[in-house]
Amino acid sequence: MTIKLKKFKDLISKNGLFSDGNWIESKDQNPDGSVRLIQLADIGVGKFIDKSNRFMTEERANDLNCTYLVEGDILVARMPDPIGRACIFPQVQQKCVTVVDICIIRPDSDQIGTRWLMHLINSKHFNNQVLQYVTGTTRQRISRGNLAKLDVEVPPLDEQKRIAAILDKADAIRRKRQQAIQLADDFLRSVFLDMFGDPITNPKGFKKAAITEMSEVITGYAFKSAEYVQDSENSVRLCRGANTLTGYFEWKDTAYWDKDKLKGIESYIINSGDVILAMDRPWISSGLKVCIFPENQRTTYLVQRVARIRPKQAIYTDYLYSCILSSAFEKHCCPTETTVPHISPVELKNFEVLVPDKKLVQKYHDVVFKVRSSMLAMEESLLEANSAFNSLSQKAFAGEL
Repeated sequence: MTIKLKKFKDLISKNGLFSDGNWIESKDQNPDGSVRLIQLADIGVGKFIDKSNRFMTEERANDLNCTYLVEGDILVARMPDPIGRACIFPQVQQKCVTVVDICIIRPDSDQIGTRWLMHLINSKHFNNQVLQYVTGTTRQRISRGNLAKLDVEVPPLDEQKRIAAILDKADAIRRKRQQAIQLADDFLRSVFLDMFGDPITNPKGFKKAAITEMSEVITGYAFKSAEYVQDSENSVRLCRGANTLTGYFEWKDTAYWDKDKLKGIESYIINSGDVILAMDRPWISSGLKVCIFPENQRTTYLVQRVARIRPKQAIYTDYLYSCILSSAFEKHCCPTETTVPHISPVELKNFEVLVPDKKLVQKYHDVVFKVRSSMLAMEESLLEANSAFNSLSQKAFAGEL
């Protein structure tokens, strides 16, 4: 089998397309327009999320010389999280264009398989190459020019299709696991709304109070990265934004701190039942980066720019977690595509929640406890499926599959 080394830009023929999205400002948008604006929130890892709901008129899109998307285009996010995530644009009813932070790739189908290229872009190997060229301190992004010059090992088209078919099957398995968890989450969301009503409209007329009435809210300590240590019996684990994901913790990239240097900062320890929220770029393609810290974990401390919401009574853990996940919290924070997403400590502490009867909260806690017990097995199965897919992806793009 012949493997050719090519620059990324050479994977697209002269008849193909390799373009940044369109520079569209808020003044260009029109809710009554017929052209939909595809945004970063729509781009998942290997999946088009179909979340955004912004529009512009076709006349304005033509004035700006916007590139219209076609089914099969690969859309690549030029900003985190993570940088370089890609999906294939599906068939949709209306005309669509992208914002500037999405790169559009329309490869030459005679030499490059679309699904192979998408899997390549989402692979760890490719992402490590991308990270070499990330620019910016507040809004990190990869430029199209730097993406264009990355080296890619390209197998023959038949081999690309074989690799893509294997990865598609492995990806389908893990997505079924994700769907099962999503169904359980949807069920709990329905139970929450049934018991308490929409927190925004408050149809049941509950009293409202700041979240600090039911919990202690703090942000983490400014541990100096230069003083991180290796993992050992004499170290504690640090919880950073990178470890706090959508409903679960990821400890692959973990920092540690010397136990002998904890004097005076004991209040930053994390206990089971604490709700942990990433404050920087809290919304990613899969949702809000918030988790409940589980039981039987090693000693872990909270790092700055991560918040700890500790309920004053244990039965309020699941209730407050659901409040944070509600649309009321997103509306309160008002994230936009034009600003760096960030939640301030003051903003978090001022978030108002409904104050229902304690017996109702206990009832909700009991329901959640039963469902979450089943979800633990689902989550373990998902981790195994993710591990299997990542292993196959690594082998595929190392020429070992």
